[in-house]
Amino acid sequence: MMLRIVSVVAFVGVLAAVPARAQSWEAGVYFATSQWSEFDGHDPGIGGRLTFKPLPLLGIDANVTWYPSEFPSGAVPFSGSRVEGLFGATVGPTIARIRPFVSAAAGFLNVAATPVSFACVTIFPPPLACLMAGGQTLPAYAIGGGVDISASSHTSLRVDITDRILKYPGPTFDAKFERRDDGFFGGALRFTIGAALRF
Repeated sequence: MMLRIVSVVAFVGVLAAVPARAQSWEAGVYFATSQWSEFDGHDPGIGGRLTFKPLPLLGIDANVTWYPSEFPSGAVPFSGSRVEGLFGATVGPTIARIRPFVSAAAGFLNVAATPVSFACVTIFPPPLACLMAGGQTLPAYAIGGGVDISASSHTSLRVDITDRILKYPGPTFDAKFERRDDGFFGGALRFTIGAALRF
């Protein structure tokens, strides 16, 4: 406990020592497309991002993404829409106007219940789609990287490619119809592209 307190105090001290002119905020919007490890298809969405850069090398992000369409498309959907919140950091140097970075984030994916009738077989444990159809909030993590390009002194373009890792509920049968008695993790591609205003 004492080590955590000392770490937080040291971090706040470092931020306070950074000149205000070296700090910046960015607010942006982006288009997102995500995949699921257990279900086929792309999940398109739109989102907003707020970034605080206490140091040129470090960015602290808060992302909220709304996936408005039913999922999966082309099949009986188990979800009407989804809301994702990811909170994390990026680390990378700025070279001229380009900043390549690595990123890590954690948060949640709220899966709204299906808006249509969803028939399920009466077996135990139920298939994963049946569990998801009633609505779930899944822990979510993202690890990856991207590039931030300054278009001007106050605007930038940003691309992220990450592995989004979801913790699915259990007991259930997964996509390979293997029984999972406990919750389990699955990772799949998440891609975003957007623009931001720096202030």
